[in-house]
Amino acid sequence: MKTLRQSRATIYYMIGVAFLLTITLAANGFRLTPLLLRRGGRGGRLTPGDSQLLDSLLNTNPLLKRVATNPQYELQIIYTQINRDAQNRPTFIPHTYHLNPQQYFNPASLVKLPVVVLSLEKLNDLHQAGVNRRTIMATGTAWRCQTPVPFTAPADSDRTTTVGNYIKRMLLVSDNAAYNRLYEFLGQRPLNQRLQELGYPNARITRRFAPCDTAANRHTNPISFHTPQGDTIYKQPAQYNSTAYRSPLGRVLKGRAHQAGRRIIPEPYDFTTANHLPLPDITALLQSTLFPESVPTPQRPHLTPNDYAFLRRYLHATPHESGFHPYTPARYFDAYKKYLYYGRNPDLSHQSALRIYNIVGMSHGYLADVAYFADSLHQSEFLLSAVLYVNQDGIINDGAYEYESIGLPFLAQLGRHIQQYEAQRPRQYRPVLAEFFASEPVH
Repeated sequence: MKTLRQSRATIYYMIGVAFLLTITLAANGFRLTPLLLRRGGRGGRLTPGDSQLLDSLLNTNPLLKRVATNPQYELQIIYTQINRDAQNRPTFIPHTYHLNPQQYFNPASLVKLPVVVLSLEKLNDLHQAGVNRRTIMATGTAWRCQTPVPFTAPADSDRTTTVGNYIKRMLLVSDNAAYNRLYEFLGQRPLNQRLQELGYPNARITRRFAPCDTAANRHTNPISFHTPQGDTIYKQPAQYNSTAYRSPLGRVLKGRAHQAGRRIIPEPYDFTTANHLPLPDITALLQSTLFPESVPTPQRPHLTPNDYAFLRRYLHATPHESGFHPYTPARYFDAYKKYLYYGRNPDLSHQSALRIYNIVGMSHGYLADVAYFADSLHQSEFLLSAVLYVNQDGIINDGAYEYESIGLPFLAQLGRHIQQYEAQRPRQYRPVLAEFFASEPVH
């Protein structure tokens, strides 16, 4: 039986699709254009660097065109075609639309992927016997705005505070508390230094998902690892980053006003010290996680084959198929963290022939999904990243965003449209996708 929340989400989704379709068809005289590759699109809307192919794909779908051609949505897209050779080795051909490195967007939960990857790397680099992703982790406090997670050894291993379980929570349902624990485990300065070493000099991950100020976020908690009997295996002292990070874009102000508590402040919201993760960076990180051989060795984190298999499982798994006990309740539906293609619609069932490996973000009116699609039915694959801004009233933090009416329907249509194009796109060699449909470790 559908829950009230599911029913409402479905209604919002359907209204959004109908709203977008009605307005766009009216503007175009109710004519649907067949999928043809037009040079430069309509009305000269291509910006430098835009792909003519991607522009054409967007313009031949009325739902997509309305958002894509309206600058208020600040849309950015990276669509990467993947071609295989006779030995199944991939090459990547990116197509971009309105990609602008100077246009800030709030990455929200997109930052969870680098934190997940670097947490596994740190465990490997510790070279500490008995410390791995299944070891119980306790979190202490040493500064204001820090919260503790004391040692416990519950009977249900899925509820144990381990790096592995925190990763599952982040990748399956985008859990913020789990992100905070691993942000603290890494430490602000080591986290950002390692991102620079891996080739992401413009990335800045400087905030917990908690109401902590900039100074408090530079302090991270003491951490310890324990045996199930409570013996301490490893201790990490509290850390402090003496370097003040700011946005590489300079001062970043967004919106015409913002809400603080119950007050509306008639000034833009300041994102200057917020997290910053450009769309090409998070796209490249997902690609390197799924195709590590596609990037130079110095740009690969120190992960084992088992680490990569573990990440693959929870990047694509739905809450229910994951087998992770905390997410068996109905409120964690299959499309909970799948925006592209499914639009986070609770009534859309998961398709077993289509695996989507992804990370999402939703905050401050920004909506993003960075994904790899593997389609075993049509033997096709591609990468697709998109971010848009849906904040019609221009007020940050008021909670009044058009996620359900504009953003999620758009991303669902975008994913479906590209998937349909890829399903019929000619290829010299069809990809062998067995590695993306193989069984992965669950622990």
